[in-house]
Amino acid sequence: MAQAWKCSGLRWSAQGPVLAWDGGRLSPLSWGKRVSFAAAAGVRSCVGARGYPCPLRAGVSGRSAGARCEECARLDRAHSVAADGIADDPRPYHVYLAWFGPGLVKVGITAVGRGSARLLEQGAVCFTWLGAGPLMAARRTEELLRAALRVPDRIPYAEKRAVRAALPEKEEERAAELSVVYEKAVQLGGWPETLTREPFRSVDHVRAFGLADAPAALGEVRELVAGGSLSGELVAAAGPDLHLAAQDGVVVLDTRLMRGWDLVPSASGEIAFPVRHFEVPAAHRQDGLF
Repeated sequence: MAQAWKCSGLRWSAQGPVLAWDGGRLSPLSWGKRVSFAAAAGVRSCVGARGYPCPLRAGVSGRSAGARCEECARLDRAHSVAADGIADDPRPYHVYLAWFGPGLVKVGITAVGRGSARLLEQGAVCFTWLGAGPLMAARRTEELLRAALRVPDRIPYAEKRAVRAALPEKEEERAAELSVVYEKAVQLGGWPETLTREPFRSVDHVRAFGLADAPAALGEVRELVAGGSLSGELVAAAGPDLHLAAQDGVVVLDTRLMRGWDLVPSASGEIAFPVRHFEVPAAHRQDGLF
């Protein structure tokens, strides 16, 4: 029987996307590389939390992006910045605006020391910094934009994937909505005094993601199933997603779905996992943003 591997997710390095595996092995990815694997027979296992294995060794749904049981998911979130579980974090934080496609702008925060890694991990097509300061000042600025401009702090990955097929060709067009929201944001009153504002400068990730020359994706893998397989040529990647050119067209694989499975090499050139095809309205717009 072929050796099985457990994937720990997609990471972004200065050289591009890298698949990480339990045990520390890394697989750098490049455009044109063939990605092939199958899910071994059995069940998908909870990946645990905070670096510790799941004490229950629980099984999890094939559609779960978190790959955690309910108890491990609760524990993981309780210690996250997103849950305000570490309010005394002394590190400085950036507040950013990120654009994922027509009508999809969000506000968020990330540690200054991480640079733009968080934006690559989220699949932001372009972004700009708003300011930098202590964690609670960054949090208050994020909440100010949510309340005053109705800019969300979360956008479902399904929406991000669906609009990537309709991105404007020019960089300045991709930055246009970002610029409008930035101008509205800096005109608001109530910014925390400890947050240092930063000028508008759009950073574009289309080339880093390989989206400039990649064919549009037709759909996304809904879940991995025992005995299923996938094989395709990597044409682009964004956030946790791999865009793979298979026999019937390009499909998007959320690599978070790979976690918790025993993965083995696949000899098949076909997709044997459920795929959901995209249906994007021609004039998709985020409700209430403008």
